[in-house]
Amino acid sequence: MQASVARVDVFQRPTAADFDAVRALLAANGLPTLDLTPSLLTHFRIGRDDGSLVAVGGIEIHGPIGLLRSLAVAGTHRGQGLARRLVATLEADAARVELDALYLLTTTAASFFAARGYMHVARDAVPAVLRRSAEFSSLCPASATCMTKSLAC
Repeated sequence: MQASVARVDVFQRPTAADFDAVRALLAANGLPTLDLTPSLLTHFRIGRDDGSLVAVGGIEIHGPIGLLRSLAVAGTHRGQGLARRLVATLEADAARVELDALYLLTTTAASFFAARGYMHVARDAVPAVLRRSAEFSSLCPASATCMTKSLAC
């Protein structure tokens, strides 16, 4: 039985106590966790249902741009719009800290992100500061789709 999406109506900032649960949800969804540290969670958001972590996503900030990463929803809560709402929350967070653009790498969700205004971009066209990140340099395969979305008005 699927849980009701109405029970996950706010995406909170994680605390250090959430670190292991965040890593577990990411690992369960086949997403990288090797570079994840408690301090990196500063620009993450989580969703809970009855106290259990059911959604996570974050932004890794690199100067005026950000890397949208680690977006995952528990299998029991998929198909209810949580990922869409979480991405909107993260984009609003990015706009509040005045990022110019978000970039991401995905192996499975290119159509999901394209539907939200993200455009394909060549991996070598991404700013060098992002290409040096662990996500770009070693954690995500070269076959991952690279996408970007401008946040500038």
